Amino acid sequence: MVEFDLMLAEIRACQICASHLPLGPRPILQVHPEAAILIVSQAPGRRVHTSGIPFQDASGVRLREWMGVSEEVFFDPRRVAVLPMGFCFPGSGPSGDRPPRPECAPAWREAVLEKLVGVRLTLVLGRYAQAYHLDGPSRSVTESVASWREYWPEKLPIPHPSPRNQAWFKQNAWFEEEVLPMLRARVKQLTAAPLVEG
Repeated sequence: MVEFDLMLAEIRACQICASHLPLGPRPILQVHPEAAILIVSQAPGRRVHTSGIPFQDASGVRLREWMGVSEEVFFDPRRVAVLPMGFCFPGSGPSGDRPPRPECAPAWREAVLEKLVGVRLTLVLGRYAQAYHLDGPSRSVTESVASWREYWPEKLPIPHPSPRNQAWFKQNAWFEEEVLPMLRARVKQLTAAPLVEG
């Protein structure tokens, strides 16, 4: 754990993208080697940048509802890890937040993933995470999510739970009917076991 903690300290002190970040660097991630569930996402939004807590926003409320977990379980790094494609808020664009900074993943991602040895389910949120963790940029989010059985039960591509995606949720009601019950059952299975102290 000493090596892991040193790596986290180095990440939290990262300045690689400092000149490109409108609010400055504030790397936000939640990781522990024992976590059974890994959420790979886009990048923190403005509200999360302010709080320093991943998914402490409207997207997080919906994500926890999709997973069927309490805040206590979700914010426990020994149960749930959160690893965005970009660790810092990238700034706002004309129709939402800007994409994750491209420097972040090459600098840190594989080193962190190697340490997450307990992961048994990876939730892959949105197109940037899906392009990296699944089949590259060739599939749309809808195509990846519709093909969820190809990755199950180790990985599950899902849309970003952002309120901006309301139209997608309405047009793809099958996601809630077909996928979410499977997700909740798997998450319950993985989070039910008591944690070992120490």
